[in-house]
Amino acid sequence: MDMWNPPFVAELASRFRVIVFDNRGTGYSSDSDKTFSIPLFATDTGALMDALHLPRAHVLGHSMGTCIAQELALAHPDRISRIVLISGTCGGERMIRMEPEVWEILTDKSGTPRDLANRMFSVLFPRAWLETYDPWQYCPEVHETTSEKNAARQAEALSAWPGSFDRLPGIRSPTLVITGTDDVVIPPGNSRALADRIPGAQLAEIAGAGHGLMYQCPGDIAKAVTGFLQGR
Repeated sequence: MDMWNPPFVAELASRFRVIVFDNRGTGYSSDSDKTFSIPLFATDTGALMDALHLPRAHVLGHSMGTCIAQELALAHPDRISRIVLISGTCGGERMIRMEPEVWEILTDKSGTPRDLANRMFSVLFPRAWLETYDPWQYCPEVHETTSEKNAARQAEALSAWPGSFDRLPGIRSPTLVITGTDDVVIPPGNSRALADRIPGAQLAEIAGAGHGLMYQCPGDIAKAVTGFLQGR
């Protein structure tokens, strides 16, 4: 939860009730021996809605969260008002994958926590942006932790997900798809495919933004999201 950018969340919270949460086995949430999977995370999300007495809600997901949101929308269409998919993918064989060198950076756990963060910044943000801005000033301080074991289990869940490409036309909730044009983690072609396959979906491409667009341009993203959720 600590990784949700406060200015972005605050802007949404000025107009909506906002609930953020940690998936099973990440941050402050407990885990279990059950094999992690995208459908399991979607089931967990539905169970959280039950516990909070939320029969229906808007759902926003970023990165892997978009996959969970898709599964939730497909399994429980009556519970989803509108969907926002930020830096997302349909997964499976149709997914446009990152370049090998980006994957190497993401999976390199060597060095100090600061070394690790700086490597993450190098792929979360475009080089041109990093030449002008200090990412440490744009990203929130993170206190929660996720074990390397559970991080690996989460990555395996995403890798094993067969994807949603063939099922995407079954999503009936109004959908907004957002991507950064310079995203090298989940290339923007993935978002374009989502928008093409989901009936009536809107696509917003943020010029010069990378996978960390929520930190790069929180105001632009929040404006797009709130306008969509308010039906504008």
